Amino acid sequence: MGLTHQSMGKGVLDEMFNVQLNSPDEVVVALAGNPNTGKSTVFNSLTGLNQHTGNWPGKTVTNAQGRYGHRDKKFVLVDLPGTYSLLANSVEEEVARDFICFGKPQATVVVTDATSLERNLILVLQILEITDKVVLCVNLMDEAKRKGIEVDLKKLSEGLGVPVVGTNARDGVGLEALKDTVYQVALGEVASRTTKIQYGKEIEEILQNVESKVQEMVGGKLNSRWVALQLLNGDISILQSVNTFLQEDTLDSEGLDRCVKELAEFLKKQNMKQEEIQDKIVIAIVKTSEKIHRRVVHVKNEKYNEMDRKIDNILTSRMFGIPIMIALLGMVFWVTIQGANYPSEALASLFFTIEEHLSNLLLGSGVPGWVHGVLVLGIYRTLAWVISVMLPPMAIFFPLFTLMEDLGYLPRVAFNLDNFFKKACAHGKQALTMCMGFGCNAAGVIACRIIDSPRERLIAIITNNFVPCNGRFPILISMAVIFIGGAAAGITQSILGTIAVLGVIILGVVITLIVSKILSKTILKGLPSSFTLELPPYRKPQVGRILVRSILDRTLFVLGRAVMVAAPAGVVIWMMANIMIGDVSILDHCATFLEPFGRLIGMDGYIIMAFILGLPANEIVIPIIVMSYLSTGAMLELDSLEALRELLVNNGWTWLTAVCVMIFTLLHFPCGTTLLTIRKETQSKKWTFASFAIPTATGIIVCFVLAQTARLLGFV
Repeated sequence: MGLTHQSMGKGVLDEMFNVQLNSPDEVVVALAGNPNTGKSTVFNSLTGLNQHTGNWPGKTVTNAQGRYGHRDKKFVLVDLPGTYSLLANSVEEEVARDFICFGKPQATVVVTDATSLERNLILVLQILEITDKVVLCVNLMDEAKRKGIEVDLKKLSEGLGVPVVGTNARDGVGLEALKDTVYQVALGEVASRTTKIQYGKEIEEILQNVESKVQEMVGGKLNSRWVALQLLNGDISILQSVNTFLQEDTLDSEGLDRCVKELAEFLKKQNMKQEEIQDKIVIAIVKTSEKIHRRVVHVKNEKYNEMDRKIDNILTSRMFGIPIMIALLGMVFWVTIQGANYPSEALASLFFTIEEHLSNLLLGSGVPGWVHGVLVLGIYRTLAWVISVMLPPMAIFFPLFTLMEDLGYLPRVAFNLDNFFKKACAHGKQALTMCMGFGCNAAGVIACRIIDSPRERLIAIITNNFVPCNGRFPILISMAVIFIGGAAAGITQSILGTIAVLGVIILGVVITLIVSKILSKTILKGLPSSFTLELPPYRKPQVGRILVRSILDRTLFVLGRAVMVAAPAGVVIWMMANIMIGDVSILDHCATFLEPFGRLIGMDGYIIMAFILGLPANEIVIPIIVMSYLSTGAMLELDSLEALRELLVNNGWTWLTAVCVMIFTLLHFPCGTTLLTIRKETQSKKWTFASFAIPTATGIIVCFVLAQTARLLGFV
């Protein structure tokens, strides 16, 4: 019986696995596989846009589900976390194991890489220990052919005892055959005769003894051989999973606990260590994988990976790895800076033309001036500014970032930075979450789910704000071009501005490592964990897919959230600038109060207020500063950067002010959207406050030291 309304109950299904069925007749299919096998491509190709994501209940691991129809059936495809094994050494492995075992999907599709089949078969063999309702999808067949690797799919099917389908999911090749095969397996039209792993005479004798005892307690509710194997392997977490996903009154949980104790005593009498048993089990799985691989895979060209290795010898070398990484990052930022100027100006012109018509419409209809101020000068103008400033850079940056991801370069970035994060007692995967933060810090915080260790995940979340997101780039770019590149003209000004922005980013990375080290030695003490970082092969990017993914999944998603928080911010900003206490606005009163503190850290009261009011969206910090200096009561756009420079200089700005603004832009508190995301991910007000306070305190300290040192040495 599969995972249906009749077998488990829809309520149990929703509560335990967060898989929501539209009807009892829907077929649940699990999608498993190693990372970098194209599993996500298979998932996206089958389900299209009919997807939704969330979290596994009680876990910080992404739960992606999608639907597709085939023949007369509707299928729910559950994309399990990418994992190398089911030995439950991480949250991802535990989630995948529990869903396949206790969720009882009517079919499990295991996606493998045709160019790395030997390693991928380890996971396949472990899944076959749990269920025989398996379809093996050998993906990337085109890449295998290009490298001279032949995979005999028929022999592979015979060796494993399950149906095997070859695919090239990126081009849609083989997906119809995959759908047909899943249909047949799920509905019982194909009988599987899986080959079980033989773990050696000694292990098999112990396994049979334990299995007989487990069988007495679990009956036919679970695969008793698999449960016995997990207990023999020392995976005690299986007991908790059994009690969590099955009703305790139908299972002798005390009997299982007793079985574990008896097994421990038996191993002690036999003078056998748990580590020896684990090693023998792993060795048996690996040898079986090697045996099958030798039979079904034939390599015509033994040097098929030679080009990738030559490229890696440069991109990941000690001498060239970091400089190339910085150069590529600088090039991405330069293209973003140069390319965003004209579309930003065009959007601003369009929105402010529309604003003029809206103003005429409202004022002509006789609405009170304050209504016009709140709706047009407050909400609309704030939204217009956020969209015109934020959309073009994101529309350029995210496709470029996704291009590097599709090429396979981002794992090389993590490899290059892994040693630095290790020295900071942080997790190497933090490099990837940090890269994601360049697009949006909220997205970077969500990406921290890939870090298994809760302690290291918290470090990554708290320090993610030290890399500037797209919302902060306009401030950094403006300051860099006006005050650092201002002495030059043309392309030289752009280059100097890019170098300045790149320098601030490098400073952010350095501070990330320093603060990570401090956190790991104080409030988040612990030993660094180890992890497997796979360098995938370099692949030809799919430009069309990159544009769709980057614009729909990232650009518009992030922009939508920014718009949601920017609208109420517009109301607050307009009210503070227009409500008077005496003859002075609330904004002026607050700025006057903050003036001494602002001067202390190299800025002024209006700049501090702009950062505070810019909490919902960093894009509106500069407009608030302009509004405050001109006392207009509403945010407005100046005609050019030269006009902005003249305004800032007339209000006492120097190179020190600009540098302090850039540093505080880099190091101040996260935006409102990111703080809400941190609260959701950590489920803790304490860590949300820490994520607010630590960057802010760091920014204040750095700006104070810089400002006082510059003044002491007479540089200003």
